[in-house]
Amino acid sequence: MLHSATMLPAFLLLFFMGTSISLSEAMSRDEKNKLRNQVLEMFDHAYQNYMDHAYPADELMPLTCRGRVRGLEPSRGDVDDALGKFSLTLIDTLDTLALLNKTVEFEQAVRRVVADVRLDNDIVVSVFETNIRVLGGLLGGHTMAVMLKGSGRMVWYQDELLHMAKDLGLRLLPAFNTSSGLPYPRVNLRYGVRGPETRTGTETDTCTACAGTIILEFAALSRFTGDPTFEAHARRALDFLWEKRQRNSNLVGTTINIHSGEWVRRDSGVGAGIDSYYEYLMKAYILLGDDRFLQRFNTHYASIMKYISQPPLLLDVHIHKPLLPARTWMDSLLAFFPGLQVLKGDIRPAIETHEMLYQVTKKHNFLPEAFTTDFRVHWAQHPLRPEFAESTYFLYKATRDPYYLEVGRTILENLNRFARVPCGFAAMKDVRTGSHEDRMDSFFLAEMFKYLFLLFAEEEDLPFNVEDYIFTTEAHLLPLSLSTASNSQASPLVNNMAGEELDDSNFEWTCPNTRLLFPDPAYPRNLREPIRSAVYKSCPHPTTHREPGMGRPPLRAQDFMANNPEHLELLRRMGVSLIHLKDGRVQLVQHATQAVSAVAAEDGMRFMQEMMELSSQQQKEQLPPRAVQIVSHPFLGRVVLTAGPAQFGMDLSKSSSGMRGFVTVAEPYNGCSELSNSEIVAGRIALLQRGQCMFAEKARHIQKAGAIGGIVIDDNEGSSSDTAPLFQMAGDGRKTDDVTLPLLFLFHKEGNILLEALKEYREVEVLLSDKARDRVTAGAEEEDCSTEEKDHTSPASSEPVDQSQVTTQEQRTDDSVVESVQPAEELGSYVSVDVGEEPAVNEDSSNQSVDSLMADWQEDLEAFKQMEEDEL
Repeated sequence: MLHSATMLPAFLLLFFMGTSISLSEAMSRDEKNKLRNQVLEMFDHAYQNYMDHAYPADELMPLTCRGRVRGLEPSRGDVDDALGKFSLTLIDTLDTLALLNKTVEFEQAVRRVVADVRLDNDIVVSVFETNIRVLGGLLGGHTMAVMLKGSGRMVWYQDELLHMAKDLGLRLLPAFNTSSGLPYPRVNLRYGVRGPETRTGTETDTCTACAGTIILEFAALSRFTGDPTFEAHARRALDFLWEKRQRNSNLVGTTINIHSGEWVRRDSGVGAGIDSYYEYLMKAYILLGDDRFLQRFNTHYASIMKYISQPPLLLDVHIHKPLLPARTWMDSLLAFFPGLQVLKGDIRPAIETHEMLYQVTKKHNFLPEAFTTDFRVHWAQHPLRPEFAESTYFLYKATRDPYYLEVGRTILENLNRFARVPCGFAAMKDVRTGSHEDRMDSFFLAEMFKYLFLLFAEEEDLPFNVEDYIFTTEAHLLPLSLSTASNSQASPLVNNMAGEELDDSNFEWTCPNTRLLFPDPAYPRNLREPIRSAVYKSCPHPTTHREPGMGRPPLRAQDFMANNPEHLELLRRMGVSLIHLKDGRVQLVQHATQAVSAVAAEDGMRFMQEMMELSSQQQKEQLPPRAVQIVSHPFLGRVVLTAGPAQFGMDLSKSSSGMRGFVTVAEPYNGCSELSNSEIVAGRIALLQRGQCMFAEKARHIQKAGAIGGIVIDDNEGSSSDTAPLFQMAGDGRKTDDVTLPLLFLFHKEGNILLEALKEYREVEVLLSDKARDRVTAGAEEEDCSTEEKDHTSPASSEPVDQSQVTTQEQRTDDSVVESVQPAEELGSYVSVDVGEEPAVNEDSSNQSVDSLMADWQEDLEAFKQMEEDEL
């Protein structure tokens, strides 16, 4: 356990040196030198094309051989916030030039930056990106210039880059003027964040990484200049994030309100939005020697390994329910995490996750921007991110396993084969098709070539000892000597941190004995083998024999049932993905490249075409919305709830009187089994919760219990017909002639109104109809009319529609992607529901009186009338 900052260089050596054991066939020195020289040639190709075709613009557009100037090119949204008209790529590349022994080019670049770059531009930039790329680049460049000056070169240098860094730091400081200390996500370099001329300062949210990835650069700036202001602000932001962690799970969310500290997005992972927050806690300890940062990191890390890590996967979870997955895909930014685990000393999961990433890379040539848990493409872009190369370098340093040199060779070959263009290297627009994007981000030069050069270089190839430096998240080099440098005064912490006690148990495995981690020379290989097999089995190489039908005719759209596991497997083999939308619909997306064979891809395209034809046919047969009208006292027909129809059961449009009866809640509430309260349900309209089984199955169970009608209430809390499109409830793929009662669907908001009325008045009578009736007629309260003249035995007059028919449909043909949206049918276990929960009744609304709900009900009535007019 380390508490002295002076021990930090040795601390790093423990991590980086590893044990020199041969786990794979060693790569010869000549082969390594050849690959090192190839890295240098590739860097020259990228850098020289930027200087020739783009400088002084921020970035190179390698397909059109020109510079990207913000305001002159079409906006790309938030991505452009990294551009500030400050020659971004040149500044970001400064210390790369020095590390690659390009001393002449480095000196020329420093002179250009000092002479040409201006930081007082009237432009709004990302605080996060400007900090890690520009401030970090200036500090890394200053560090290299001072080193060269000490060896007799660049004697003219008088800390010009450091002066520019302080100027930039002062321009970023206004962003931290918040009550929480968390910075605004954007700042105007000339005007700050206040006032109309800034065109910013109105944002309320920022990502965790955006606020938590400041400390290295700001602390270095304070210690280089002796001004404690910068480090104090960065510490305050980190302290606030630590205080706002979820105390039970010890996880942080992805997005936070910078004023209130409330979590806006409560999903937690180690990828986009959070990644470098964890990285900077560990590295802040290494650079600054403050034990608190290590304690915080270890606390978070324990929770990551408990909840997020599912070796070799890293899956996002909810911070309040950490056992509940938040998504079924991973983003490529998490590829940095094995490298961070090496710094932590936790080698085994680092090897496992890295191997999974490598196998995905081998299948797609690059890491897709996001990929699923079965290692298929989720987002197909790849902007030449360096995180995988970074982890490869750290694992090689920790294990000295030549296997990671071969991984590095694969990275080089893929960059040259698929990304290299005449004017540099172009980002991949789609890793499946190999199409390019006119983009070469600055981090490609700042990070990718650093890590690849270090991977293949021998110690004597390096101009300095890299063990004396820490890499920022942008791979800029900051000297560990800053750990003993003064920033003029102790950096203040927020008051509630002053008395924080350290939990020494969290220091376990901080400085590992690598011999204990590698008792067997084959240890890393033994970890990789099962992961390689698992990835291959989940996403096998395409075959040419007929897979999807396994000898049987291919699946036809009219036969498809979304709750049939065999059909779902056939879809997967045809490259068709099934996505459940929040509004209850099912989206079908086909990627021909994901099919197991060319034949399967053709079957998939045929299936999608048939599904779209069914969708088009169904759109012509759209049923209008229905009404649930509360007719008992004191409502007397004044409350009308907009309802969705069913494609089976009694057709209310063909009934002059509709279906009238008192409502009661079915038990079980989901209606997916025989009712236990059938004696109560008999002769009444049953209320059911959506989910866990098919709509038709619910209808059959309540009909068997003697119900005269049914109302299915959405289990998606907050859903409303005001904001979501109505849909038709589909059958279950079987004949539904046996269902003779009417079944309607209410969104959560409308259903909650009905449940609240039942809760307050116990006996609530409703009228199910095709449209609202006159209030006086609907509210007539003759005792004998509640059960008379109710056409509850007549079957639906129209033919039932099979569940495979589609209610709404979208089509798009772009890079062999076709989308078709299926009906909002119940999908049983395929629908994400919390099994066993009580009926979803809003607690806030349960405290409201009926009078206080009248305004909402009036809105529903007006909305229904408007819908009727729209239908006409």
